[in-house]
Amino acid sequence: MSGNSEEERPVAKKAGGGVLAWALMGVAVVGVAAVVYIIAQASFKPQPQNSISKVAQGEMRKLVAPAEPTPPPPNAFVDAGGRLVRVADFKGKVVVLNVWATWCAPCVTEMPTLAKLAAHYAGKPVVVAPVSVDTAADTDKARAFIASHPPLAYYGDREMKLPFALKPAAVGMPTTVIYGRDGLEKARLSGGADWSGPDARAVIDQLLAEAP
Repeated sequence: MSGNSEEERPVAKKAGGGVLAWALMGVAVVGVAAVVYIIAQASFKPQPQNSISKVAQGEMRKLVAPAEPTPPPPNAFVDAGGRLVRVADFKGKVVVLNVWATWCAPCVTEMPTLAKLAAHYAGKPVVVAPVSVDTAADTDKARAFIASHPPLAYYGDREMKLPFALKPAAVGMPTTVIYGRDGLEKARLSGGADWSGPDARAVIDQLLAEAP
């Protein structure tokens, strides 16, 4: 009897180890499946929709609507004359706020398209406000660059507080935030874009049609 027991023990131990291994493998598979499910759910989570979402085409599809319309930050920046300006000062108009810097290549590339957007809406309640976050040492460079792209006006935020005051904060530059005539954020786009064409104008026209 004792001899049989000695022979059976390794077999029983091996069988138990096999069950444990399969159990651990099952847990791992379930865990991976759960992670994949969560990632898939996040990927297909619907983005907030608003009136802009319905007309956004081309590059404007990159516009992201806020979960809730958000007022602009109270932070002030300066205009070409050194006067303090806040986004809220433009309430009643559609505002295209562009945070940029001369050392930001995509910012420099897209600026002529913003100038064309501003020219298209000259005389209408639309403000295209490029706010430079260049330091004081590069202010003259930023002023000269904007002056070479009329009808854009110079605005500056030397302390770079505005990008972080946005809710949520800007993730990089350029960042363009669009406010409706009611003074609330309607959408934003991170990264460069072409603002000179009909896709961008469709977005602005939609906001102009909405009551302030």
